[in-house]
This record gives sequence, C-alpha cells and structure tokens, in this order.
Amino acid sequence: MKKISILFLAMAVSLASCKNEKKDNTTTETVTTETAVQYVVKPEATSVKWTAYKTTEKKPVGGEFKVLRFDEKTGATPEEALNNLSFSIPVSSVFTNDATNTRDAKIKTSFFGAMLDTELLTGTIKYANGAYSAAITMNGVTSDLPLEVKITEERRVVMTGVMDLKEWDALGALESLNKVCFDLHKGSDGVSKTWDDVAIEVNTFLREN
Repeated sequence: MKKISILFLAMAVSLASCKNEKKDNTTTETVTTETAVQYVVKPEATSVKWTAYKTTEKKPVGGEFKVLRFDEKTGATPEEALNNLSFSIPVSSVFTNDATNTRDAKIKTSFFGAMLDTELLTGTIKYANGAYSAAITMNGVTSDLPLEVKITEERRVVMTGVMDLKEWDALGALESLNKVCFDLHKGSDGVSKTWDDVAIEVNTFLREN
C-alpha cells in the first residue's frame, strides 16, 4: 500500500513538471497595428488675403475674404492632401476694414457684380512636377494661377500668387469699379488708375487625421 502511494505521488510530480515545461515553451506574440498618418486642411484655421493697387504710384489696398470652404480631403503627405483640393469663396464675404464702410459694397456690386456667376469664386489646387497652381473659376472663366507654397515643420501652409485679371476677362469689371472710385483712385498726378494685378495670400494649417 505504501509503495502504491509513493507511485501515485511520483506520477503527480511528473505530470506537474510536464505541464510547467509546456507552459514555459509557449510564447505569446503581440501584434501591433500602426495607423498611417493622414493630413487634412483645417478650414477654420485658413485665411485668404488679397492686395489690389490704385493710382499710378501703385498704392496697395488690402482686404480679405472672411469665408473659405474646402472639400474634405486627406493625403499621406502634405502635397497629396493639397493636390486636387477643391474650394469655394463666397463673394459676399469680402472685407477691407474700410473706415468709411463704403468700399466693400462697391467691390461687391461694381466689381464682382459686373461679372458672370457673381455668388462664388471656385477652384482646385493642383500639385504636379514639384509645382503648385490653382485652377480658379471667376467671371465664368477658369484659368490657372501659379502658386508659391511654403510648408513649415509645424504643418503651416502659405500659398502666394498674383492674379492678372485679364486672364479671367475681368477688365470690364475693373473698369466698372474704377468708375465708382474714380476720384479715390487718383494719385498726385491727377490720373485715376486701378491696376489689373492682384496679389493673393492664403494661410492654412494641415492637421493630422
């Protein structure tokens, strides 16, 4: 009887030892899944400023559009996020901080109001062969605006360009604006002039999605 008890004890120890060895030889693999970073333009952090010019001395007149809408678009790189990004700008959002509170109305009615499709300016940013441009539709005409683009390490984006209004058949609208601003656009030489080039600056931010 004593021999049988010893035998059972030996078998129990042997089985426990086998279980421990089996457990020790088992490795657990941890699978980690990394999500690729996606960039997207942040509309609420975007501003669109412009500078027009008057008088023969080419004095600057600054303004901005208070509203800019972007379509939702992501990209694995900032360039990919910006490429083919569509936008629209309501003309009614033009703002010049004019002390007389009359300039904005003149721009809306006598400049944009003299064009076709006066409600919105629309366009698409394009990136190809290391260069940026914006295909902008204004006055029923779509034309490319070359852009200089700077992207900082903080993912801030600055896009600048110069619109030649002739490219959008907008000289008639420019003449309409100059008529209502005739005296205000006179320089020291007595000549009233409104220039047909307009500098554009867009500042925005790419957030990680």
